[in-house]
Amino acid sequence: MNQILHSLSLYIEGLKTPLLRKKIGFTIGILILFRLIAHIPVPGVDLALLRQFFAQNQVLSLLNIFSGGTLANFSIAALGLNPYINASVMMQLLAIVVPQLDELSKEGEYGRAKINQYTRIITIPLAIFLALGMYGILRSQNIIGTLSPLTLVALVASMLAGTMIMIFLGQLINQFGVGNGISMIIFAGIIAQLPVTALQTLSVSDFSNPQTMINLLVFAAMAIGLILAIVFVEEAVLRIPIHYAKRAQVTYLPIKVDTAGVMPIIFAVSLATIPSLIGQSLGKLSNPAIADPALALARLFRTDGYLYILFYFILVIGFTFFYTSVVFKPKDIAEELRKSGGFIPGIRPGQSTEKRLQYLINRVIAIGAVFLGFIAVSPSIVQNLTGITTLTIGGTSILIVVSVVIELTRKIENVVQTYNYDKLTY
Repeated sequence: MNQILHSLSLYIEGLKTPLLRKKIGFTIGILILFRLIAHIPVPGVDLALLRQFFAQNQVLSLLNIFSGGTLANFSIAALGLNPYINASVMMQLLAIVVPQLDELSKEGEYGRAKINQYTRIITIPLAIFLALGMYGILRSQNIIGTLSPLTLVALVASMLAGTMIMIFLGQLINQFGVGNGISMIIFAGIIAQLPVTALQTLSVSDFSNPQTMINLLVFAAMAIGLILAIVFVEEAVLRIPIHYAKRAQVTYLPIKVDTAGVMPIIFAVSLATIPSLIGQSLGKLSNPAIADPALALARLFRTDGYLYILFYFILVIGFTFFYTSVVFKPKDIAEELRKSGGFIPGIRPGQSTEKRLQYLINRVIAIGAVFLGFIAVSPSIVQNLTGITTLTIGGTSILIVVSVVIELTRKIENVVQTYNYDKLTY
C-alpha cells in the first residue's frame, strides 16, 4: 500500500514538472500513433476467418498479444517488434564470440549507435522470413488466397516497413519520451488487449456452474499474488558496503535481485514460440515425411504443454543470467573501485574484488532467475489446473505490465529529482 501511495504521489509531482509533462505527452502521442497503425490492415485478408483462427491457436494468440493486436488485424505492423527482439538477442550472442563487437559496445554512445545499426540490418532478413512464414500459415488455412509474385512482394514489403516504423517509434520514445521504447510499445499492446481477453473469458464462462466461479477466483487470486510478488522482487536489493580509506566514508553498491528487468521475459516469449510456429508451417506440406514430424513438434510445444512450460522456464533463467552479464560486469566495477580507492571490507582490490562480486551476483541473480521463471510459467500451470484458457495470455502479460510500470516509476522519479536539483542549482 505504501508503494502504491508513493507511486501516486510521484505521478502527481511529475505532472507539476514541465519537462516531464512534455515527455509524458510525447510518449502518449507515440503510443496513440502505434494503436492507429495497428488498425491499418493489409488488403486481401478475411479478417473474420483470421480472428477465428487466432482464437483457436494459442501460440499465435500469444504472439498477437505481444504485437499489440496487430497480428490478428493483420495490419502493416503485424510482425510487431519480434524481428527486432530476435535480432537483439543475436547481436548480444555475437558480442560474446566476436571480440570486435564486444570492444565496440564499450565505446560509449558511438559504439551503441553502431550496434543498434547492425541490429536493424539483421532485423530486415528476419522480418522477411517471418512475413513469408505467416503468409504460408494463413494461406494454408484459406484465410488469404494465393498471391501473385508482385503482390506477395508488396505484402512482405509492407510488413517489413511496419516493423521498421515500430522500431523508429520505440527509438523516439527513448530519445524524447519516458521509459524504454520497446517495453512501452509492448506494454501498450498488452493493455489494449486485456479488455478483449477479459470479455472473451466472460463470454465463454458458464456462471451457473459453481466450479467456473471457483476457477475464476483462483485465477484472480493468483493474479493478485503475482503482482505482489513481482513488486517485492523488483524492490529487493543486496547492498554491498564499499569503504573509501582516504575519504573515511562508506557507501553501498546495490545489486538488484531482478537486475535484468523485463527483457528476459520478452526474449524468452519470442523464442519459446518458434518450435510451434515452425511445426505448424511445415505441417501443412504435402510431403508426409516432413509434415508428420512437424505436426508432432507443434503438439509437443503447445502453450499449455509441459514441454513448452519447461522450455519457457529454462529460457527465462538463461536469458536472465545472460542479460545480467551484459549490463553488470564485475571486472569493470572492480577496476573502477580500484581507481577510486574503494574496496569491499576484508577483500583485496582488483581480482579478488572481481571474484567476490561475481560470487555475490551469481547467487542473487539465481534467486531472481528461478523466481522470474516460475512466475512466467505459473499462468500456464494454472490453466492446466483450472481449465481457463482465455486468461493464460493475460496472466503471462501481468509480469510485463507490472515490471514496465515499476520501471516507468523509476524513470519518472529520476526526471523529477533531476529537475528539482537543477532548479535549486540555478
